[in-house]
Amino acid sequence: MSRTEFILTTAIILFVAFAMGWFANWLVHRFTRVRQSDVADLDRMSQELHEAEETRDQAITYLQQREAELTNQLSQTEAELRAAMDGLREARHETEELRNQLRGAG
Repeated sequence: MSRTEFILTTAIILFVAFAMGWFANWLVHRFTRVRQSDVADLDRMSQELHEAEETRDQAITYLQQREAELTNQLSQTEAELRAAMDGLREARHETEELRNQLRGAG
């Protein structure tokens, strides 16, 4: 093999290697490229996620307020029940005293 043939063979091999590399790069970018519709879908999903998070936060806030209201209402009801029970206890005690007085007087 002469020097010219060697250079020509090396040049062809390098060109083929370059062409294969370029083609492989093109294939990789072709299959990994993000389409505009994909970007639009991601934007839409992002917006929906943001709205869902806001709705969740509002629901949590509402539930916390409602829980506080119900706890307060329960405390008031328990206090009223205790007062009613104390009043009933006093009324029974008074009734018993009046009965005892009536029995002693009669």
